[in-house]
Formats: sequence, C-alpha cells, structure tokens
Amino acid sequence: MKSITKQKPFDEVKQLIETFNRIYLIGCGTCATMTKTGGIDEVQAMKELLHDEGKLVTGWVVIPTACDEMTAEMIAENEKAVQDAQCIIVMACALGVQRVNSSWQKPVIPALDTLFVGLEEGPGEFFEACDQCGQCILGETAGICPLTACHKGLLNGPCGGTNNGKCEVDPEKDCAFTLIYERLKEQGRLDLMRKYHPPKNYQVMPRPRKTMVLPERGK
Repeated sequence: MKSITKQKPFDEVKQLIETFNRIYLIGCGTCATMTKTGGIDEVQAMKELLHDEGKLVTGWVVIPTACDEMTAEMIAENEKAVQDAQCIIVMACALGVQRVNSSWQKPVIPALDTLFVGLEEGPGEFFEACDQCGQCILGETAGICPLTACHKGLLNGPCGGTNNGKCEVDPEKDCAFTLIYERLKEQGRLDLMRKYHPPKNYQVMPRPRKTMVLPERGK
C-alpha cells in the first residue's frame, strides 16, 4: 500500500513560507519517490525554486521512509542545518508531515497533497484500494471494494446507469458491480449478489481514529 500524493502549486507553498527565509527540505524515499512528488529530483527542483525566490535552503535530506521513527533520527543527524532553518518543508504524505511535526517544534510546511492510499497496478499507475471504513465486505464482493471501485461509492448495485459493463460516470471505466459479478460467477458464489448491504455505520470508528494492540498474555 502506498500513499499517493501530488505536489501543491508552488504559489501555495510560497504563501505558506512567506515569512520564512531559511528553510530545510525533507523528501521521502518510498511513496513520494514512486509518485515522483518528493524524491531526490523533486527535492532538488524545490531547492532551485526556493533559491530563485531568495530563500536560503540550509540543507535537505530524503528520508528512506518519512512516516516512521527514522525521521526523528535523520533530523537529529542533521541537527545543525535543521536548527539553522526557520521552518521545514516536507515533500511527503500527510503521515510524513505529522511525523516531522512530532519531532520538531518549529513550523512544518507540507509541499504535497495526499490523495489516497492505493496499490500500484502498473508502472507509475496507482488506484485507490481501500477507504479504511472499518467495516470490510471484501469477503462478500469477491475481493473488490465497491466503495473505491464504484464512482458513486455504492454498496449495492449495479445502478441503473451501467451500460454494457461500463460506468455512466466514466464510459472508459468498468462498472464495479460487473467486475464483482464476473468474479463471483467464476467462484460459484453468485448468490452473494443478492445480499443487501446496509448503509455504513460511520460511528464504528469515530474520529480521531485510534486503536491499541495489546500484548498477548504471558509475553
């Protein structure tokens, strides 16, 4: 699973750093590198843009995985350059931004927008795989999530707009429920197409979402 991001317009970043002259840059060597939004090339390009705006980049680093505990270690290793900066621009997903924010007291500025969590379908091609709704029905929909595969996010379908297996919202896109039907047919489980799925209970995981994995007894 990858966090899929896109770069914010540079004008938006400029507004966020308007009062800062010395900046440290952090990129991510995993998801943001794969989506070409925060790898080495993109961080260096951001450095040049900042230089053209008269900003001083005190240093930069591309952390292998910006959303894990390695972030604090990398910031500590580059402490002087980080301390010389007035803010950090983070070219990583929202998880990376929040991880940096928890490791540093000065302003942390996101340079990317996080779009979704997804899987890679082909080289450079990603699709949303999970809505993280807390009520998974993949066992009844042949492993295809209608919340993410259907443009309308329907739990029961198909709707009246499906046409020859295509979606009325995007005629180039396969109807999610056609895909579910064909997969269930192959598995000999077509009876599941008649099962009604009630509306999602969005209180099953109230926000802010939090959970704790308890250790097994005796360990």
